[in-house]
Amino acid sequence: MTLQRVAQDGLVLLGCGKMGTALLIGWLAAGVPPTSVWVIEPNPTDWLKASGVHLNVGVPTAPAVALLAVKPQMMGAALPALQALGNDKTLFVSIAAGTTIATFEAALGDRTPIVRTMPNTPAMVGRGITALCRNAHVSDADFALAHDLMGAVGQVVTLSGEDQIDAVTAVSGSGPAYVFHLIETMAAAGEAEGLPPDVAIRLARATVCGAGELAFQSPETAAQLRINVTSPAGTTAAALGVLMDPETGFPTLLRRAVKAAADRGRELGK
Repeated sequence: MTLQRVAQDGLVLLGCGKMGTALLIGWLAAGVPPTSVWVIEPNPTDWLKASGVHLNVGVPTAPAVALLAVKPQMMGAALPALQALGNDKTLFVSIAAGTTIATFEAALGDRTPIVRTMPNTPAMVGRGITALCRNAHVSDADFALAHDLMGAVGQVVTLSGEDQIDAVTAVSGSGPAYVFHLIETMAAAGEAEGLPPDVAIRLARATVCGAGELAFQSPETAAQLRINVTSPAGTTAAALGVLMDPETGFPTLLRRAVKAAADRGRELGK
């Protein structure tokens, strides 16, 4: 794996919150030595303090990668710590939503190799999916390295351009929240039909998680899996008549929700 380059030249992690921690756990599990990682994090957890990484002690002069994992609103204050690494061989990888490659080029130098990514929170259990795009200064070897870094916590897809990343944010970046809300609303609907709250939430959670795992493992399409559950004129068909209504059901509602998220992403990037 290209992660051997990280072990040799080092990696800087700017920010180690939930997503940064998930990535770091993935890298360490993949064989990156903790002594090859430098972390800048003002509020380190006890786990991070005990992980063996270099913590808040500066950065190496020419690390292989600097991964930016601070919140977008904190990026302006955090980037100066890494500005000296710009316009050189260090690959910058960002997981910050709404912060464009052009913004990083302005802060770090316009010859800086930059990969912009959009991961999602299932990375915390090794089941994330991340989309990647790059600027013109990222070599194929650098892009493969970014791919492997993000692949340590789940699947990776490559985008043809940065213009697609707002749609990715709206579908998979924000998408886990849609699924969690589905669990909430399924449980509430079960309560309305007479189930005890603890039973309703357990049924809803297990059903969504199990269906997701089936969709992940099955070679069949999502549409076919839906058909497999639906007996003609049965209970599932009755429910789907409501959920698939072209005016009030999921097709229109989800299209509106995803568009709202994508539009907000574009606003944040301006």
